[in-house]
Amino acid sequence: MIPFVPSPGAAGGPVVRAAQRAVAALERLQPVALLAARLYVARVFFLSGLTKLRDWDTTVLLFTEEYRVPLLSPVAAAWAGTAGELLLPVLLALGLGGRVAAAGLLVVNGVAVISLPELTEAAAQQHLFWGCLLTGLLLWGPGRWSIDRVLRGRAQF
Repeated sequence: MIPFVPSPGAAGGPVVRAAQRAVAALERLQPVALLAARLYVARVFFLSGLTKLRDWDTTVLLFTEEYRVPLLSPVAAAWAGTAGELLLPVLLALGLGGRVAAAGLLVVNGVAVISLPELTEAAAQQHLFWGCLLTGLLLWGPGRWSIDRVLRGRAQF
């Protein structure tokens, strides 16, 4: 990130300094925002995976009758979707392989959207919101409060 640095002769000295302080305050909140996004999205997908696991027969029936997952048999799609919804959120919440977990959940989210024949407007908006959060985590990573950051700090490059 390129810090906001005005030219020496920039007009509005006090205004510029106030803007710099505001930007610095917002940047200090970034780890909190990234952690909140990780935990929120992880919870949504993990609970969905638990629901699928609790009633496996219904899950397979749904993947057979309602969800139209391309290229996979209903049983394989049920296994892949459930595994993704249980494993990837844990990694995302911990910030371990955070970008990979975000990318994986972005795929799970996208497959869910294209596989449901009738998606209500409210459900579409939820999936869009989750997709936006996951895209942000994919682009900016899991943040300072993550296992990735701890491991990267210990690595000698």
